Amino acid sequence: MKLTLHIALKFLFGKKSKGIINVISTISIVGVGVGSVALLVVLSVFNGLQGLIGDFYGSFDPDIRIEAVDGKYFSMDSLDMEAIRKIDEIACISPLIEDNALLKYNKRQEPAIVMGVDSTFTQVSHIDTIMTDGKFNLKDKHGFGGAIGYVLADKLNVRLTFLTALVIYVPQKDKKINLMRPTEAFNSHYIHPKGIFLVKQQEYDSRLLVDIDLIRRLFNYKKDEVSALAISLKPGASISKVQEVIRNIVGGSFSVKNQQEQHEGFHKMLQIEKIMAYLILSFILVIAAFNLIGTMSMLIFDKKEGIKILKSLGADQKMVTRVFLLEGWLISLIGVFAGVSVGIILVLVQQHFGIIKFAGGGSFVVKAYPIALHLGDILATIVTVITIGFLATLYPVKVIVKKYFNSFN
Repeated sequence: MKLTLHIALKFLFGKKSKGIINVISTISIVGVGVGSVALLVVLSVFNGLQGLIGDFYGSFDPDIRIEAVDGKYFSMDSLDMEAIRKIDEIACISPLIEDNALLKYNKRQEPAIVMGVDSTFTQVSHIDTIMTDGKFNLKDKHGFGGAIGYVLADKLNVRLTFLTALVIYVPQKDKKINLMRPTEAFNSHYIHPKGIFLVKQQEYDSRLLVDIDLIRRLFNYKKDEVSALAISLKPGASISKVQEVIRNIVGGSFSVKNQQEQHEGFHKMLQIEKIMAYLILSFILVIAAFNLIGTMSMLIFDKKEGIKILKSLGADQKMVTRVFLLEGWLISLIGVFAGVSVGIILVLVQQHFGIIKFAGGGSFVVKAYPIALHLGDILATIVTVITIGFLATLYPVKVIVKKYFNSFN
């Protein structure tokens, strides 16, 4: 193997009979390198986008969320809460109630999701860190408060400094609407929001957070009924292990989801887009690899005398074929490692300095393109390019070497 490698290196970097062959070899290496850079950078951009959106969700979502598989709500008595609370890795468990309501502020009306939470919600989310105005305060001596999402506040024109109250309307169950007095068919309550939060995701920024006791009263929920349980874990705890323990406790009637699983559709869509981008760029690399066929043809032609000498020294056809296969593989190796090195530098520079920014200035949630370097993507790029390069040279090398080898008698 050492002899084969030595000969392949000699053929690749040795003096060629025609200078144009060196140029063509360099072009092949550059082509492989550029393809490697593009593949690694694009995969890293998808990583950055997934991480960015995940950070937005993570500011609001709990580490683990328990929901009923069937139905909008469930009774906490249907769970072995004592066993769940005994799990050492759990830091806090907070009850949640979510339902739809009609909100009215002055003359503006807007349907929205209303979330009932208690004071422990600050321990299972980072709601305090995303308050853009006011503070997270569910109730005080003046009555019920709460926090309203930025988008919803804008639609209703809610301002914390105004004395006007926000009214929550909830239809009463099994009660017909009297057209003469339609309001009698609704439960309603006035609140004065104490803060405005911004998750930078419309589905959350269009919600209203209020005290869970008020929501139970408006929606006629019993004291132990909830829509979900939000769980936060202690630092360093394994989410997957705690998930498995909770699943064994609650059984198949309940779903136990981590932050990524709570937005499974989004992450699946992004993963599919990443795979499609990978396949498209791999196909482009396959097309670029055809350049290797021409390169290897010219390299073999240039080394006809070398093949004759090797044959006269006792080398068989398989050894000569391995020499040129290794030469083609070396071209791919040089290209991919040069390309990956440049790609890593570009990704790290963008990741830490944000050189490439979005057009439009501050109209986006971030100024620069999000990007993140993952070891798996580096390995995938190297393996993909090397495999394509090897397969591209395999057939032509075997055919051409056989032709020249057999021509020498």
